Amino acid sequence: MDALPSARVVGGAVRDALAGQPVADVDLATPLPPDAVQAALRTAGIKVVPTGLAHGTVTAVRDRQGFEITTLRRDVETDGRHATVAFTENWRADAARRDFTINAMFLTRDGAVFDYFGGIADLRAGRLRFVGDPAARMAEDWLRVLRYFRFYARYATEPPDAALRTALQASAPHLGRLSVERVWTELTRILAARDPRKALHLMDDLGVLAAVLPEGADRAALDRVVAAGAPVDSVLRFAALLAGDPLAAATRLKLANADRDRIVAARCAPLPRPEMDDDALRRLLVDTPAGTLLDRSWLAGGGGADWDALRERIKAMPRPVFPLAGRDALAIGVPAGPRVGALLQAVRDWWMAGGCRADCESCRAELRRRAEA
Repeated sequence: MDALPSARVVGGAVRDALAGQPVADVDLATPLPPDAVQAALRTAGIKVVPTGLAHGTVTAVRDRQGFEITTLRRDVETDGRHATVAFTENWRADAARRDFTINAMFLTRDGAVFDYFGGIADLRAGRLRFVGDPAARMAEDWLRVLRYFRFYARYATEPPDAALRTALQASAPHLGRLSVERVWTELTRILAARDPRKALHLMDDLGVLAAVLPEGADRAALDRVVAAGAPVDSVLRFAALLAGDPLAAATRLKLANADRDRIVAARCAPLPRPEMDDDALRRLLVDTPAGTLLDRSWLAGGGGADWDALRERIKAMPRPVFPLAGRDALAIGVPAGPRVGALLQAVRDWWMAGGCRADCESCRAELRRRAEA
């Protein structure tokens, strides 16, 4: 960025560019203090938002895209959740406070990569290493334990060595200090990997998964969903992984209502099966949205041509809507009261038994017949 010639791209954008993966967000680091960064951006006519001044971060907005720009920092004090930082002009000191070697690289505007801790070699080797002592780095912020598994799922082909396994295992009792919101965010990111199985298996083996998911985990169920080719969908995969009460887990993790309801429905709704005819599927669709039936089909371990064909039928089938309401009973002279509901339910049952095929006029005729009986 011309307004900040000393700035360097940092972290994930450098890592993903070197790995040949798509770059999502571009973050920058600079030795300039935040007030100088803001002044330089405004002088250049670039909109600036002071998004995190306490941590030295501002956001530059250009062509409707945001770029986080953070002043170089060093840790002064850590407590396992948050760090107190001081600004610095030392690039290596800033790199040293970052979690993993593959995230601690800088890229200059002329394409030079500054790699202080061997991140390029680790990236090429499929090796995920902490910057410095793993146990100490995890103790600075216990979220780094879960971040390890997130990046392990995406970039690692080499398993952790014995010392790192021991440090990860020893971290499990401390994860209860993290807010459930931060835990859920990292779980969804782990589950969003193309194939999260190796990371989750390792978490399970080391006791980390039990620490963040005390309701229990069914890794075999998750394996089936991934192997069946289900969409890369964190909420669906969580519904498969969870072995315990879905409502209790969703409540404990303070999930958004939509995620909570989807997980509960994915575990508890009626199960569609490939051998069902169209009438049976329509009956399911009356009370269960197509998305829920698709989730259920994946959780049933549904892979193969028959399950794929079932899902295509569900997607193509309009959701039936019972065409009558209370006003239809009142219009033919049924007095307001419990009999209205009873008649409508009886006609609805008749409509369902016929595969939800009867149109509005046919249902009204059946209502009239029953009302007059």
